[in-house]
Amino acid sequence: QNAGSHRVEFDAANLASGIYFYKLSADNVSATQKMMLMK
Repeated sequence: QNAGSHRVEFDAANLASGIYFYKLSADNVSATQKMMLMK
């Protein structure tokens, strides 16, 4: 992809409420963050 802002959507319909971790990677850089899903 080209440089700039990008958006990713995912379907959480089959996931339970809770704390999840996600990882974003690009080239040689990665970042892991925590996400709270509340239903």
